Amino acid sequence: MIKSVADIDAIRKAKHEELMIRLDKDAKGTPEGGRMHIMVCAGTGCTSSSSMKIIEGLEARVQQAGLADEVKIVKTGCFGLCAQGPIVMVYPDHVMYTLVTPEDVDEIFESHVVGGTPVARLVAGAEDAKAIQEKTDGTDFFGKQMRVALRNCGAINPECIDEYIARDGYLALEKCISDMEPEEVVELIKASQLRGRGGAGFPTGIKWSFAAAQQVEEKYVCCNADEGDPGAFMDRSVLEGDPHSVIEAMAIAGYAIGASQGYIYVRAEYPIAVERLSIAIEQAYEYGLLGSDILGKGFRFDLELRLGAGAFVCGEETALMTSVEGKRGEPRPRPPFPAVKGLFGKPTILNNVETYANVPVIILKGADWFTSIGTEKSKGTKVFAVGGKIKNTGLVEIPMGTTLREIIYDIGGGIPNGKTFKAAQTGGPSGGCIPASELDTPIDYDNLIALGSMMGSGGLIVMDEDTCMVDLAKFFLEFTVDESCGKCPPCRIGTKRMLEIVTRITEGKGTLEDLDKLEVLAKNIKNAALCGLGQTAPNPVLSTMKYFKDEYIAHVVDKKCPAGVCKSMVRFIIFDDTCKRCGICKKNCPTGAISGDKEHPFVIDQDKCVKCGVCMEKCPFKSILKNA
Repeated sequence: MIKSVADIDAIRKAKHEELMIRLDKDAKGTPEGGRMHIMVCAGTGCTSSSSMKIIEGLEARVQQAGLADEVKIVKTGCFGLCAQGPIVMVYPDHVMYTLVTPEDVDEIFESHVVGGTPVARLVAGAEDAKAIQEKTDGTDFFGKQMRVALRNCGAINPECIDEYIARDGYLALEKCISDMEPEEVVELIKASQLRGRGGAGFPTGIKWSFAAAQQVEEKYVCCNADEGDPGAFMDRSVLEGDPHSVIEAMAIAGYAIGASQGYIYVRAEYPIAVERLSIAIEQAYEYGLLGSDILGKGFRFDLELRLGAGAFVCGEETALMTSVEGKRGEPRPRPPFPAVKGLFGKPTILNNVETYANVPVIILKGADWFTSIGTEKSKGTKVFAVGGKIKNTGLVEIPMGTTLREIIYDIGGGIPNGKTFKAAQTGGPSGGCIPASELDTPIDYDNLIALGSMMGSGGLIVMDEDTCMVDLAKFFLEFTVDESCGKCPPCRIGTKRMLEIVTRITEGKGTLEDLDKLEVLAKNIKNAALCGLGQTAPNPVLSTMKYFKDEYIAHVVDKKCPAGVCKSMVRFIIFDDTCKRCGICKKNCPTGAISGDKEHPFVIDQDKCVKCGVCMEKCPFKSILKNA
């Protein structure tokens, strides 16, 4: 139990010595920390690729060799290079191994741990041991990033509170309750110009000030960890790799607005995040960093988890609070806003995981430091989950104002297979598409909105020339129709009508009149829907119609899908002049749509064809083409 500031300072100093092997590039190991730390990613992505077996294998080899005091195997969070996982990082050598398998454990142990020679074949892009240091430290993936919210992910064991404390953890909370008045904390967050990282980007300090001004005894602090955007995993990675940063920030928020109770609303589909949050909360209570009389300063703050059932609408703040109360997750009309009347009818602030992860650093480094990063109206950094048609799928954190081109080509490694970049979708189902002509636009809140998209929580899906933008709009509409809570007619009925129109278009049954109807319907839904889900649901349609109207016209007028994606418009054709009549296509066709033999030309029955493309894929003579 930590009863005073002196107690936590003693823990910080003692554990810091052990962690110097990771923190200091010139460190060679210490008696306290051992001579080597092997960090293994145990986030969801790497865990699904057997990283836990890698950890178990390394631990077994270390124990068998009697090196437990010298070599420490550390289970950690996401490094960000998800496409290259499982990731193993070895300190103090600063060697990062990628695509490691359990079968590689013996070689890593014998060659590197025992023999001191890194395994070059496991270092991405390194042909020999001499190139390893350059490849690990100089990779473009990390070169343009600035890790603030992700500062501890991959650097500490998320299940060890002492390691968080050693990295200045809970120092910001200590500073607030020891040296600052609540209103000073609010003013500092306001001065930092931190904007909410979960959606619309509302100024965090202003939200806190509204709640702080309410003169009532009960107030609440909530965390939105209900990350629902398809392809988004930013918040999950923070919770899996650095859960104490969120806990500390929520306690700071509680002190700032006068609240003594907090709730973290997290998706039940995030079992690792839930487990590590549970462990972290239990540890914080054991150390006296949650509960009554924190650090002997008379401040009380309690924290509980609430599990969500995966309803996308519960990402909306009032729907989330309704769900926390044990009711059906549906939005409430505003005003009154949650800062005045929120959870259980009491003043409540709600921020998402990434927003909270920034708070302790702002408290320690100051508002001027934070405002020195980013653009005029968008300060700090932003975490993106980058996926789709890009080489380096993963998690990146960049200063606001970094261009889309830098993210996709310099950090993301570009588009695979020599394909051409077509568009990027930001903000998930609530966002829009950014075309290639806007690649050099600095990414911040206002620029994205001007382009017809939005920051959202930080999902960034990259698309190449093979993507049909009409089909993409259909995909996101299907998602929002399914996730609508049904409370308001504009969302419940309007998005369904939009989906019907877009579906007709992708089936080759659309008309020019449908395009006009689609645009009018989209704008009406944006203006009339009750909450953010309905208000932003038309964005993917409106942005694709704005930048890719020619594709809609092609579907409607020419009855063709330029990308060859919409199956109703695709025909696979066998060219007899190059066909060798080998019969491979016929043998592999799953529906028996191909007829012909050595004496008769091979043809495809278009009524039987299901457009799977197996025939074209299997033809060794490239005699089958897709005609869109």
